[in-house]
Amino acid sequence: MSAQEVKQLPSHAIPEPVPDLGAGIAGTPRKPHPAGRVKHGGLMQVVRMLLFATWFNGCIFNMAVVQYFGAPLYLINRDYYYAYMALTKQSFGLLITTVTQWFSPTVVRISGDKSVRGQLSRTKDGLLQTDFPERLIMIANHQLYSDWLYLWWVAYTNQMHGHIYIILKESLKYIPVAGPGMMFFGFIFMARNWARDKPRLRHRLQKLKGRHGGPLSGSQGLDPMWLMLFPEGTNLSANTRKGSKKWADKQGLKDLQHQLLPRSTGFQYCLQELKGTVDWVYDCTVAYEGVPRDGYGQDYFTLRSTYFQGRPPKSVNMYWRRFAVSSIPIDDPQQFEWWLRQRWLEKEQLLEQYVHDGRFPADDGHDSEGEPAVGRNGGSKVIQGAGFIETEVKLARWYEIGQIFVFMLLYALVANILAKTWNLAVHGTFQGEG
Repeated sequence: MSAQEVKQLPSHAIPEPVPDLGAGIAGTPRKPHPAGRVKHGGLMQVVRMLLFATWFNGCIFNMAVVQYFGAPLYLINRDYYYAYMALTKQSFGLLITTVTQWFSPTVVRISGDKSVRGQLSRTKDGLLQTDFPERLIMIANHQLYSDWLYLWWVAYTNQMHGHIYIILKESLKYIPVAGPGMMFFGFIFMARNWARDKPRLRHRLQKLKGRHGGPLSGSQGLDPMWLMLFPEGTNLSANTRKGSKKWADKQGLKDLQHQLLPRSTGFQYCLQELKGTVDWVYDCTVAYEGVPRDGYGQDYFTLRSTYFQGRPPKSVNMYWRRFAVSSIPIDDPQQFEWWLRQRWLEKEQLLEQYVHDGRFPADDGHDSEGEPAVGRNGGSKVIQGAGFIETEVKLARWYEIGQIFVFMLLYALVANILAKTWNLAVHGTFQGEG
């Protein structure tokens, strides 16, 4: 779909009803929600919440058991251990995709610049297909707590949902069940204290430069890896905006309206440690339809609104581009900080355009315009820009859900066989004593 063919539908928020305070007194109307009015009543919200909790927590518990059963592989065979944990990570990617597909159906509009030409496409079924490298660093602005969910789904469209690594706040690893699961995933936890964070970050990054054989080991020698980080450090909100503005004023920097000022230390260190093993930094600019200029997405798209009330974002919009690591001044702190700030100023312009026009720009040209072919696999084929791709978050095949439970079913089958074998040996019958 070309830029000329895309017509932005009106995204005017439906006004909320004015509350009646009784005695003929009308209350102050609430601000309109970008996704319209509540679509489900109180009882249905409770039902949806119970279904959500049952599915999500049941799958999380299943994955936790599978991870603990597989932990001894680390001492037996590292290749199979990492492949095993990659499969559990794939299962989580499938889980969050189903949660979005079933409880908060979301339209996603994707475009990019010439640097990702040939790497964004749409399948015959209308789903997104990406062709990014097996190893990259992914950065993005941080609008909502759930930004990572949509970026993980992008990894799914590239068959990389089992090889994604995220840098997170240290407090998250203490969440029961989920916290240890994220540690098995190899996620990196930061305490926002560089003296403490640097040694653990170095340790984790050294592991990400490893080479393992066996299943899911990739095709390039080095293990597949998508390292996701948010240079802003936290998501955009009224409080974090104040802190960012205060820092900008103190440092004499230009303040940003749609983002927070990025932090360069951790990102630069990642690039330095992974130098020679990663060729590209992929940047995604994310925007959510309907959030007003003076508003913040987190105030509208809460867990309750998105999954229980039936008010997810009308659309999630992504603009992709990439930068060669060789072109980034990763060894000069001041130059690197300037480089990163320039990228964020460019993202600010993109977000301003989105607020004004309701869409990001899109590349729908082709390589004959002077740009060399930039598809991951190279070749002489002329590559056409994807323009705008409108799709939705969903599984490509419904039966992929089975992968979430395949290990647990396998363990149950083995346990049943062992139990029957024991009963036969001890009691002379498959049924045991009695």
